[in-house]
Amino acid sequence: MNGTHRDLSNPHKTGILHFGLGAFHRAHQADFTQDAMDAVGGDWGIEAVSMRDAKLANAVNHHNDFSLLVKRPEGDAYKRVTAIKKAYSLADNPTIIAQRIAAANIHIITITVTEKGYGLDRITSGLDTKDPIVQHDLANPSSPKGLLGILVAGLDLRKQTLGTGLTLISCDNLPSNGKLLKRLVLEFARVSNGELANWIVDKCTFPCSMVDRITPASTDVTLNLARQNLGRDDPLAVETEPFRQWVIEDDFAGPRPAWDRVGVTFVKNVEPFELMKLRMLNGAHSFIAYLGTFLEFTAVRDVMANSSFSSLIDQHMKLAGETLPEIHGFNLDAYRAALVERFKNTAIDHRCIQIAMDGSQKLPQRIFAAAKIRLDAGKNISSFALTTALWMKHIEGKTVFGAPLPLNDPMAETLKTAIIQCTGSAADQTHALGKIDGLETYGLFTKPEWLASVISAKKLLDRLETQQANSGEATIEFHISEIQWWFMGPIKA
Repeated sequence: MNGTHRDLSNPHKTGILHFGLGAFHRAHQADFTQDAMDAVGGDWGIEAVSMRDAKLANAVNHHNDFSLLVKRPEGDAYKRVTAIKKAYSLADNPTIIAQRIAAANIHIITITVTEKGYGLDRITSGLDTKDPIVQHDLANPSSPKGLLGILVAGLDLRKQTLGTGLTLISCDNLPSNGKLLKRLVLEFARVSNGELANWIVDKCTFPCSMVDRITPASTDVTLNLARQNLGRDDPLAVETEPFRQWVIEDDFAGPRPAWDRVGVTFVKNVEPFELMKLRMLNGAHSFIAYLGTFLEFTAVRDVMANSSFSSLIDQHMKLAGETLPEIHGFNLDAYRAALVERFKNTAIDHRCIQIAMDGSQKLPQRIFAAAKIRLDAGKNISSFALTTALWMKHIEGKTVFGAPLPLNDPMAETLKTAIIQCTGSAADQTHALGKIDGLETYGLFTKPEWLASVISAKKLLDRLETQQANSGEATIEFHISEIQWWFMGPIKA
């Protein structure tokens, strides 16, 4: 393995509180912040909150560093990151975490809790008061279990004791994520404390941001490589790709690290970058994931190694790119070509089953939004319909060869009821899917052309599954050719 150890005592104090101590944070915000402190200095160490797993917090507090393995086809690079100074478990330490939000040295809060962690009502784009965690936190403000509850508790304490505002940066894949976070925090606060909500508006900022770095879940291979390099067990080790990107709206309530010195881009309007990533990278990832799970490809690289499928993915990104606002001076064709190469990176073991999680939270903004724009313009929607049909097969829980597929989704039971427990026809399933509250936010499933295209794609996949079950002889090449034929055929809108 290439790379060297850096002897970093990194004495800097903390200035950032982060929610969501997952692999992506360790590979992205922590890495950028490490580089900013190395380049310029400053007390910008991170205190991190684990939303679910106390083991992660314990691991941070037991060690002062972790391994970042940058996976490249020409050989891996190794980096030691010491930016995360302390960690807490939300379940164990809500009072202490609220106090840290109110601490004078904390100037910025960053967040990576995934789409499902916001207590979001998909119909109204506001606070979901039916969400069990939201209900608990509204009823028990001193012992919150969720993001909004702990943020509001800490901001209330900060208002009372310190008075200065904070910058709160969502780094999750949600459209206009800063505006959405602000709306949810304010709606939560106004339930019990309108004065606090007014203070938040006056003192705090919620810049939108776009983040990008492919980061697979850590495996035993990851941990073994880290052990070899670090000389001890490293439960926080994470692997990632060489590419990284962070675009942030330039709207801060106070000081910030020298992120601009290490590649972070500050702009007036993040939305074009946000939409670009959601519809091209994330949308293509969902397409790849459901293709992969249906046909028993393990990882993104395996799907992209098939020339027929890599061509389909490239075409999907081209169609998605046509729905985007122009970014002056930005070459969208070059971005798409770079994505194809990133997806093909043979050193990155990004599992399809990992990306396939939480489809109900991801597909509306990744697939449905762009499909509606194309449909309204009378343009081809084939790849969007096919992705939706492949997701429906994933919900059914079997690959084309009959192997079981786990469904990991906060709406799992609702999805299964719609897809599995209706009459079973592709048409009935598609209509049932479109009636699920929170999924149909774009008016897409009221469009006959969309319904026809999804039903057509679902019928194809059902036929492939039936042929496989009846004969047992169909090959992966046969299934690939049939999917490619449907994609290129004249039967879609």
